[in-house]
Amino acid sequence: MTAEPTFRPFRPADEDAVIALWHACGLTRPWNDPRRDIARKLAVQPELFLVAELDARVAASAMSGYDGHRGWVYYLAVDPALQRHGLGRRLVAEVERRLLAMGCPKVNIQVREGNDAALRFWRAAGYAPDGAAGLGRRLIVDGPAPQ
Repeated sequence: MTAEPTFRPFRPADEDAVIALWHACGLTRPWNDPRRDIARKLAVQPELFLVAELDARVAASAMSGYDGHRGWVYYLAVDPALQRHGLGRRLVAEVERRLLAMGCPKVNIQVREGNDAALRFWRAAGYAPDGAAGLGRRLIVDGPAPQ
């Protein structure tokens, strides 16, 4: 990676590229329709849905939010050909900068069981287990439920 990335909010024209990136990074699941997830995010704090643009193309994405108590980061994805060159860390730093500017005191992330590469990335970025268990319940079903 020789060029400098540009970090900017997601634009509707980015949708196909971002979804392709999520697929390439293994982030999509049948029960999370990516187009619906994007539409939902664009309705709430769309300025916190960022992409990293490199050589005029989407190279990374991060969806984040702040509820007044904690910040969250979802769908952090870096083009597999560009991973391990610092782009993900730079994008996380940009997300954290924007959350901090909103007064956010703490950021949380969730990593699916078995995603050891993601755990290594987040730990290297300074994130650590905080003694909380992640639980969830679907209120709107987008596809087949996880097994």
